[in-house]
Amino acid sequence: MLDEQKIKEQIVQIATRCYDRGLLVAGDGNISVRVGENRCIATPSAVSKGWMTPEMMVTVDLDGNPLEASDYKVSSEWPMHKVIYQHRPDIHAVVHAHPPHATGFAVAGLSLSKAILSEVVLTLGCVPLAAYGTPSTRELTDAIEPYLEFHDALLMANHGAVAYAGTLEHAFNKLETLEHTCKISFIARSLGNENTIPDRAIPKLFEIRERNGVMPFEARSGQACGIGDRGTEGQRDGEIVLTRAELVELLTRSAQLLNR
Repeated sequence: MLDEQKIKEQIVQIATRCYDRGLLVAGDGNISVRVGENRCIATPSAVSKGWMTPEMMVTVDLDGNPLEASDYKVSSEWPMHKVIYQHRPDIHAVVHAHPPHATGFAVAGLSLSKAILSEVVLTLGCVPLAAYGTPSTRELTDAIEPYLEFHDALLMANHGAVAYAGTLEHAFNKLETLEHTCKISFIARSLGNENTIPDRAIPKLFEIRERNGVMPFEARSGQACGIGDRGTEGQRDGEIVLTRAELVELLTRSAQLLNR
């Protein structure tokens, strides 16, 4: 039996952490934890996540109907939480926020589709950009629904980001990883170059995450961004693909052989 009071306290802690780190401001964002088959605890509507208390949390069913008397209402964006829980029985926590760098990517129409950090391939894979959908409407849930099976974090065009996992801590970690990666990508692009992990190394990372139970084998082809599509040898349609560093090394070795 879950200690629901403890869950409420944990939600407040995570919400405060999001607020303190600038991942959301004012009344932005929402967090929920599924504590039963048709029972969830969620943050209240129109309350700053930096000033909440456990007593403000609302308890609702999957349709957003209150299960306990409260002076507060669940967020109007509850349908987003509902569709995630319905499609992913393994998910028990959802964190939605507006992290500045991640939301900047979403506003610019960019997904995290490149393998730039091994840790991100291991924990998130790629993070797609869902089309714009008006918050609190079916447009939004329709936009994210196609990506839910094989992705644990999403960017939402002109809106923000959402991450979800088996526990609240893991859901927050995924959101934090997403924001950190977007920041690194932004810096690399500002410096004029964003190198990617060699294609031949991607299957090794896939094997590690599958062995650790992070993602199923099906996620290799099920994820939307196509990381690793080039295959284990970096070949596609008879073409050999080299990174800049690999090409320089090949040319250097060739020159050394010619000068012998």
